[in-house]
Amino acid sequence: MSPRSASVNEELRRRSRERLLQAAVELVDEHGFEGTTLGAIADRAGSARGLVSYYFPGKRQLVQSAVHRLMHRTLEEALESEPHTEDGRERLARAIDAILGLARDRPLLMRQHMAGLLQAEGFVQCPEQRRLGELLSDTVDRYGSEDVTADYPMLRALLMGAVYAALVPGVPMQVPVLRAELFDRYRLDWAMGVPPDTAGVSGGRCTSDLSRFFATDTESVDRSDDSGRPGPPDQAQRSK
Repeated sequence: MSPRSASVNEELRRRSRERLLQAAVELVDEHGFEGTTLGAIADRAGSARGLVSYYFPGKRQLVQSAVHRLMHRTLEEALESEPHTEDGRERLARAIDAILGLARDRPLLMRQHMAGLLQAEGFVQCPEQRRLGELLSDTVDRYGSEDVTADYPMLRALLMGAVYAALVPGVPMQVPVLRAELFDRYRLDWAMGVPPDTAGVSGGRCTSDLSRFFATDTESVDRSDDSGRPGPPDQAQRSK
């Protein structure tokens, strides 16, 4: 059997990373951060355990990247949902509802994520976090901000604060109350976005199946390894 091409190996490595991200989100959502091990993540992803440390420095970095992927894809889905709109106020309303929806629908996962951000590492600078920032910055720009560099961090801080307030054990604030405060600040109409009294509210589709957020399909890739695991990194990558 002829060896796989470099492009196929690269695609397999990318999809292996995607499976690890998906497995991390699913397991932390089910068992919390402390109850999730790197071994369990690798097993759920169908990957060799050594691959986890190849892609990520540690569990916290993996989980934070995974949650940022879920957040940016949830936000992206909400912004581009039908009926499609370029109206900046409507897009901001959808963005707020998407993030608050995650706090409501996946409280354990988002509580663990917020706790992780308070650790010494803070934000993990990864492609998932950067994409989330780009989407929120673009939303602020389309809303009509005259100073995106100042208004984007404020929106991010307000959303983080709202998520935190919704998840504080023992004294959580209700999502509709937090939504009303944010909508009032940005002068958004209550009917915009996905109002709490709308059937199926979540700013998206809250289901246990998260596969639509992670490109893990390998059927179209010609593989010589039937295990579905990528081959080892080439020599150049191993030496980095």
